[in-house]
Amino acid sequence: MTQARCALVTGSSRGIGRGIAVELAKTGYDIVVNYAGNAAAAEETRRLVEAQGTRAAVVQGNVAVEADRRRLIDETLAGFGRLDLLVNNAGVAPQKRADLLDMEMESYRYVMDTNLTGPFFLTQYAARRMIELRESGVMETGRIVFVTSISAYTSSTNRGEYCLSKAGLSMAVKLFADRLAREGIYVFEIQPGIIATDMTAVVKEKYDRLFAEGITPQARWGTPEDVGKAVSAFARGDFDYSTGASIEVGGGFGLRRL
Repeated sequence: MTQARCALVTGSSRGIGRGIAVELAKTGYDIVVNYAGNAAAAEETRRLVEAQGTRAAVVQGNVAVEADRRRLIDETLAGFGRLDLLVNNAGVAPQKRADLLDMEMESYRYVMDTNLTGPFFLTQYAARRMIELRESGVMETGRIVFVTSISAYTSSTNRGEYCLSKAGLSMAVKLFADRLAREGIYVFEIQPGIIATDMTAVVKEKYDRLFAEGITPQARWGTPEDVGKAVSAFARGDFDYSTGASIEVGGGFGLRRL
């Protein structure tokens, strides 16, 4: 029997990460559910994944911590014997929104450590292991997806550290896509727009109004499932000849309109 492919989805206990994990399970992937602090939510994601008929494991770890990054990859390989797909989804918002001129170094470092530095070095370690797995014949192709944001190119001056982290992550996609193509590992970017999660629930009234005013051509909130379906297209190999490609899941937010 052919062994199922395995995906590690960081920050998949809830929100966008959970939507990605469940959609990948629908395509037949076994899933490693990663969480930093909410064990109960991670167990719920595991149940949702297993309900799709695939295997799941839960691994605690903070991508901002070097030892945790290595353990995430090592435990994935110990449990499933392979890592076909890494989805860099874990991310944080500033703990306090502040004007660009008042941003504090502590907030900058907190966001950058989780949103940029962590995923970069997690990918570096994962890519090395993927190369080994390909050379040993365990798997034919590796894939890596970075979940960035429309904030990679959209200014929000009261959360500048978040925008900078996502812009940097967008460049990381290009760098790894360039470096890893020769290794048979393909790298992609998903840019979610305004997605309904517990993180955005605090600004629901604001964005309900903006949708009504036409901020996007498609006048609705995006869902974690919308993002998950886009990741699944990359995971299936539908875009393997498009390494470095970026898909915006934002209801047309990025269109230039008059």
